[in-house]
Amino acid sequence: MLGIYYSGTGNSRYAMEHFLEKYDSSANCVSIEDEKIKEYIEKNQEIAFAYSVQYSNVPKMVKDFIDCNQSLWKGKKVFVIATMGLFSGDGAGLLARRLHRYGAEIIGGLHLKMPDCIADVKALKRPLEKNKELVREAEQKIDQAVQSMKDGRPPQEGLGPLNHLAGLFGQRLYFYTKTTKYVDKLKIDSAKCVGCGKCVKSCPMKNLSLKNCKAQASNQCTMCYRCVNLCPKQAITLLGKQVIDQGTVEKYL
Repeated sequence: MLGIYYSGTGNSRYAMEHFLEKYDSSANCVSIEDEKIKEYIEKNQEIAFAYSVQYSNVPKMVKDFIDCNQSLWKGKKVFVIATMGLFSGDGAGLLARRLHRYGAEIIGGLHLKMPDCIADVKALKRPLEKNKELVREAEQKIDQAVQSMKDGRPPQEGLGPLNHLAGLFGQRLYFYTKTTKYVDKLKIDSAKCVGCGKCVKSCPMKNLSLKNCKAQASNQCTMCYRCVNLCPKQAITLLGKQVIDQGTVEKYL
């Protein structure tokens, strides 16, 4: 098996690592950003794919990755893991339907509630202990899913028609345009920025650069929230006006 993931602040990466540790410890675990990802997919027939849901939808970067490599998915057996901060309804189903369009066989789906990465919206923040509890619960759910898979009963979360409707009317219908294109809403406070370059190095879209020792953003943001959470001076925001609480998954382990 091959484990691949798209992860902003580490939730989906951690979920995939834990899944493979229990299901197939010999399997490789790689990001879709890995320069050898196509080679890895070509060599593996069974794939687990973890990604983080945005607005009950698939992030633009993940959509492009799947669509631009559509020939790779034919005949692959794929288990989908969807991580989310709140509720998606059909998070696993969204990715499953896209992969199935290109010939993949979907063997199951799993939904995991994880700490929210949106660091600049106060309404979405939870206490530290609650986030740690979410990670523990996700680990337990992964363990149960692995056992079910080994028993020949892969979980089917998010894959049915009712899940599709729940995802559509729960959030996606109202925010559908949020993930149809890359955005130019990333804001950088130049007075706070010290030009350390952490945001530039972390950006999966190469949307950030340094100019005159200050970070600047272009219009290709995929809303992964890495830069917002990693900036040591809290100089970057996206949806909100100020950073409330930063965190990557390591904070909750």
